[in-house]
Amino acid sequence: MKHDIRLAFIFGLLLVSASLHAKDFEVSQKDKKFSRSTLTVKVGDAVSFKNEDAFAHNIFSLSDTKTFDLGSYPSGQAKKVVFDKPGMAEIECAIHPDMTMVVEVQK
Repeated sequence: MKHDIRLAFIFGLLLVSASLHAKDFEVSQKDKKFSRSTLTVKVGDAVSFKNEDAFAHNIFSLSDTKTFDLGSYPSGQAKKVVFDKPGMAEIECAIHPDMTMVVEVQK
């Protein structure tokens, strides 16, 4: 029993340590484009997708690295995604198909 408690404690410390070192990034959407075409982050980092256009965007990814759909959101709002495993994530807008970018998630 003590061994299980110790393992749980160590695992908890590792999670806290990883989250303390995680970084936040921002990618804006303006003029039907992402502010960058590529972004390199580390596992545990978060990317906030901020809509700076006068109309809605719906940012999503179907990539194995990170699958998500932020839904449609208006100008001035931002939605955050935490990337929790390494690999490449292709990011798109469901409303504006020419909007694409790649997030590379490193260990």
